[in-house]
Order: sequence, then structure tokens, then C-alpha cells
Amino acid sequence: MKKLLVILLAILISGHLAIAEESTDIDMQANSLYAANRLEDAYNILVSIPQYKRTPEQMLLMGNIMMDYGRMEDAEFMYNSALGLNPRFYKAHYNLGNIYLQQDKPNMAINSYKLAIRYKREFAPAHYNLGCAYLKQGELKKAKNAFHDAIFYKPNVADYHYNLAYVYKKLGKDKNAKLYLDYYNKIENNY
Repeated sequence: MKKLLVILLAILISGHLAIAEESTDIDMQANSLYAANRLEDAYNILVSIPQYKRTPEQMLLMGNIMMDYGRMEDAEFMYNSALGLNPRFYKAHYNLGNIYLQQDKPNMAINSYKLAIRYKREFAPAHYNLGCAYLKQGELKKAKNAFHDAIFYKPNVADYHYNLAYVYKKLGKDKNAKLYLDYYNKIENNY
């Protein structure tokens, strides 16, 4: 009986490993095609996977392709589908925030960015885009805090410093604005 149980367990594990290996190969191939801007080829590989077998990462990539084609509703659907499988998938929350920010829905964007940050605190782009969403609402102090967080996690991104300088200028804090504009210029001139 123990032998039979061990054999069944070994078969089950090897089956899962084969599926995981196949999924990894498909993911690598689709990601390579996407990186080479062969969007249709990448999409065709992903769409060949039955919907019930797709991973959140595959759905995310499909959503990214939809965004590249300007099909925002389809992209939003794919990101939400990814979140249906993994509600803590920070990249899907972040990309939803990007759609909402682009659609001039800053409240929805803020909620999505906050969720992305909740699940991946050190993800600087979510802090930065959160700041941009707050700017759209005229919430300068909240934007300032978000830009500071983005700089804390990734200090060498020029745009983070530029937008923080802009916020300080709008807040009437010219010394701070100049300081972050100087950081911006240093980063820009070093690249």
C-alpha cells in the first residue's frame, strides 16, 4: 500500500512539473516575442492556451498587448482576470491604475496604485504614478509624499525628481524645488 501511494505521489508530482515546465517555456517564448515587438505572435501563443489554464502572468501579458493595440477595455478585462486568480498580483493592480489614469479616472487609479503598493511596497513606479494621480486631483501634499516614496525606492530616476520639484514649486517652496530640479539635472547629465 505504501509503495502504491509513493508511486501515485511521484506520478502526480511529475505531472505538475511537466505542466509547470511547459508553462515556463510558453512564458519565455511569449515574453521574448513581446520584447521583440512581435505582438501578434506573442498574443497567438498566449491565446492558444485554454483560458482555464492561463496564469496571472500570461493574462497580464495579454493585457499589455491589448494596451499596445489601444484596446483598453480588453486590457482591463485581462488585468481583472489575472486578479481573479491572484488578488495580490501587484503588476495587474499597477496596470489597471495606468488605464484609469490614462482615462482621467484619478480616484480609480489611486485605489489601484495603493493596492499595488500594498502588495509590493518597494515598487517605485506605483508610488510615482500615485503621485501623478494625486496631481490630477490637485492634492499637492499627497503627490509630494508619493514622489518622495518613489525616490526613496529608486533614487536615480530623473522624472521622479522633476515632478517633485514641480510640486514643491506649486507649494511655494522654491528652495526645495531648486534642490530637486538640480538632482533631476544631475541624473539627466550623467546618462
